[in-house]
Parts: sequence; C-alpha cells; structure tokens
Amino acid sequence: MNENVGKDFEELGVKRWLINQLITLGIKTPTPIQKGCIPNILSGQDCIGAAKTGSGKTFAFALPILQNLAEDPYGIFALVLTPTHELAYQIADQFLILGQPLKLRVCIVTGGSDQLEESLKLAKRPHIVVAMPGRLADHISGCDTFSLKKIKYLVLDEADRLFSESFTGDLETIFEALPQKRQNLLFSATITEDVKESKVLSLNKDNLSTWCDTDTTLTVSTLDQRYVVCPAYARDVYLVQTLRKYREGAPSSHVIVFTDTKKECQVLSMMLADIGMDNVCLHGFMRQKERVSALAQFRSNLKCTLIATNVAARGLDIPSVDLVVNHKLPLEPKEYIHRVGRTARAGRSGMAISIITPYDILRLGEIEDEIRTKLSEYKIDDDEAVRVFTTVSVSRRTQEAAIDDTEFETRQRNYRRKRWMLAGVDPDLMEEGLEEMRRKRVKAAKKAKLEKIKKIQADMKEKEENTGDGPREEDIDSSIRTGYKKVNKKLMKKDDRFKDVIGKMSKIKRKAENIKEKSDDRNVRKKKKPAVK
Repeated sequence: MNENVGKDFEELGVKRWLINQLITLGIKTPTPIQKGCIPNILSGQDCIGAAKTGSGKTFAFALPILQNLAEDPYGIFALVLTPTHELAYQIADQFLILGQPLKLRVCIVTGGSDQLEESLKLAKRPHIVVAMPGRLADHISGCDTFSLKKIKYLVLDEADRLFSESFTGDLETIFEALPQKRQNLLFSATITEDVKESKVLSLNKDNLSTWCDTDTTLTVSTLDQRYVVCPAYARDVYLVQTLRKYREGAPSSHVIVFTDTKKECQVLSMMLADIGMDNVCLHGFMRQKERVSALAQFRSNLKCTLIATNVAARGLDIPSVDLVVNHKLPLEPKEYIHRVGRTARAGRSGMAISIITPYDILRLGEIEDEIRTKLSEYKIDDDEAVRVFTTVSVSRRTQEAAIDDTEFETRQRNYRRKRWMLAGVDPDLMEEGLEEMRRKRVKAAKKAKLEKIKKIQADMKEKEENTGDGPREEDIDSSIRTGYKKVNKKLMKKDDRFKDVIGKMSKIKRKAENIKEKSDDRNVRKKKKPAVK
C-alpha cells in the first residue's frame, strides 16, 4: 500500500490502523469538517461542528473516539444521542465498520425493540451506546443494570433538534446520570443559539472549539431546485405527474417524497401503490423492523421511491438519491434545507422539486430568502394532469377511508402513557397538563402568525381596518386565513413567475369539473342500462 495514501489524515493525528479502515471504505482524504474538528477533539477540547449534510460529520467524532478507546478500552466509553431511529442505526453501523480491529461492541437504544432486550445489552457494558433520548431516559429511570458514570465522550448529533422543547426532560434525566468530567461534542447541519447557549448542557467555554463550514450557501451548487405550481385541491395529481415525468428520463433513479404527517405519509404511499407506482414509506408509527426493511429495500434498489416524514430529513446516508420532492413545503426554511440535502451529496448532482399552491407563496419566499436562491419551474402538462385527476382523487379517498384515524392517535397516546408510568408519574394528570400546554402553544402560535401577517401587510402598505385591541379569540382562525390569502395573492402578483397563475388555476378547475361531469354521466348511464335477458 502506498504510504502517502491517507497522509492527510495522519497529519490530523489519526493513527495508521484507523487510516487503513478508511482506505477500505474508499476514503483517502479528510473533509473540511474532519480537518477542523479531529485535532481539537484529540487534544481534549469540547467541540461544536456545523456543516451541510453529507459532509462527513459522523467520522469527525467517531475517529477520535475510537482512537482514544483503543488506548484504554472499557465500556461504556462513549454515548451518542440522536433524534431518530434511522440515524441511530446508521451511526452504529459506521462505528462498527471503523472499529472492527477493536472488536467493538455497540448498543443501540431507540425504543424500536424490546426494552428488556436493550437492558441486557446495556448490562454487558458495550463500548459505544447510540441512543434516542426518550428510551435511554426510560432505562435510566427504570433499571440499575448499567452505569454511565465513566463515559469519556458525550456526542449530540443533530444537536439543534435535540435541544428542542420535546427532548428537554429526557436530556435532563440523561445528563444527571453522566460524569461531570467528560468531552462534549455537538454536531449539526446548522448552529443555532440553542446549540451555543443551551441551558440544559453547559459547555466548557475555556476549552471549546467551534468549527463552521465557510461556505455560506445553505444548499449546494450541484442541486437543481425547482417548483411545480398547482391548485390546492390537485396537489396529489401534480405529485403523480411530477414523478411520472421524472421517471420517463430516469426510470431507476432513487426518489424521496417528503410530506408533513405520519397519516399523510401512509395515505400517499398507499395511493401511489394503488395506481401502480411502487414505493415504500417511512414514518414514526412504523415498527422498527418495518422501518429498517423499508430503508433496506430503498437502498438496494428493490423499491426506488421512498415516501417519508421528516424522520428521513436528517443524517441518513443514502448516496444515490437523485430527486427529492416536497409534497408539501415544510413549516421552517431549515427543514427545507435538511430535506433537499438528501440529494446532490458529496459533489454529485441532484434535483429538488417542491409542489406549491397559490397559498404557499409566502412560505416559498421565506425559503428562498434563507437559501438565497430562486426556484425555477418544473413544467408539467396541465392537460395530462387533468386527465388523471379523477383516477388519483378516487384512489386518495379510498385509501383515506382504509386508514383508521383512531389507530394513529391511540398509538401515540399509549406510547406517552407508558413512558409516564415508567417514570412513576400519574398519566392522567400528565395528559391534562399536556393538553393545557398544547392549547397555550396553539394560542401563542396563532397570535404570532397573525402579527406576522399584519406586519407583511403593513410593509406592503395595504390599508388595514383598525380592529381596536386585536381580534377576539374566535376570530383568529378566520383572520389568519383571510390575511394569508391577501398576502399570498399580493406576493403572487409581484412575482413574474406567478403572474399568470390565478388564470391558469381557473382553467384547470373548469377542465377538471368537465371531466368529472362526463365521468358522472357515464356512471349514471351505466346504472340505467337495462339488464340483458
């Protein structure tokens, strides 16, 4: 083997046995985030690292951890926290590959398998624990078969998401079980104030290094970002036509379709399968073996389309994704960045297409402001879309009827109550408190949304009626709807890309109604046709 191969890693302080492991994976030179973080971690500093998805963040912390573990192997040496099942399994795989010469033991704690089985694995003192906060907090609260008091490294991967409100209680439980003296390593695609100044995790500011990608563009230059504009009621139809058009030129390409809820994800998957578009889906209410199977089928080309919620938006390493489709735009621009980051990775090209309606122009503008890029149109044949309108709409309604709403709601409620009981608290009282918090959050969100709309309208110099002290509680929803319509309509008229959209929407609606009427007439005539004697 050429001794110069991997020399760049050697200059960072990485030992030759690890470099040899990297070479077997085809990795010969470090990425910028690896150059920026590995020496600092090896020197004992706390570290915050931020770079785009696909930039090699996992190896930036895995290499120093394994190198130090080899010097003094014991378990449990490092704890890695991550927000999703899929990312936990991926990180564990990468540790296992790099750590083969050490006969590395890795334990995954995500809640997707039997809790007793996980407890037995933790009791065997693995070297590395990769966990989701909720399930690990359950183990800490409910059993004493293992200890985290000797860990040397705490890693928070996708740290910005882990510091969100939903993980706060679990993180507090976990951090209380850790030693004070340890290295904290925080990695994310973006560094937010929550990451820098977390109240839950205090970093050693005197011994802290921070590395950020110097490329200020939030999406890569090899990513072709497009939009398809359609009527709100025809979103599914235009999704189908977008997928069909793209597949004409690339029949075996890998496509990820993102939508906003678990139920929507399941319905879309069933609808596409019903009309002959093979796919797998991925969402939080699937069992772990189902999720692993779905990803395995997608990665191995058995199924080339993946329908997913945001659980697939962060950290997943699927190198060959060619197209990402936003069935609905995400609420936050940073989620758009994470989603489209699934394609055009490591210098490859890729495309991202967002299905938008006249009600999405404001949200689209926020995303374009964030990424400093204007999306261009991906043209769909409207007449062809109208022709399949009835087929897609009927399939959608059929699949919605087949989904049991109560099953989704019951799964979520039972999961919450089980965790509360394990933590020794009254689930009924917790339910009441949760509902009260939800009402307060919804109320605050609505008021904030209304203020945002009013500010935009004021900026546009539109005259608003003086409503005194503001809208009454029962008027907020209608005020928001009315305000959004006005703002989106105004923005649409100001943007040359959408100046003809309103007329186009009207034509599509008329054509769709005509086809529906003809279809209804044919069905009526079939029913009236006398039976042959």
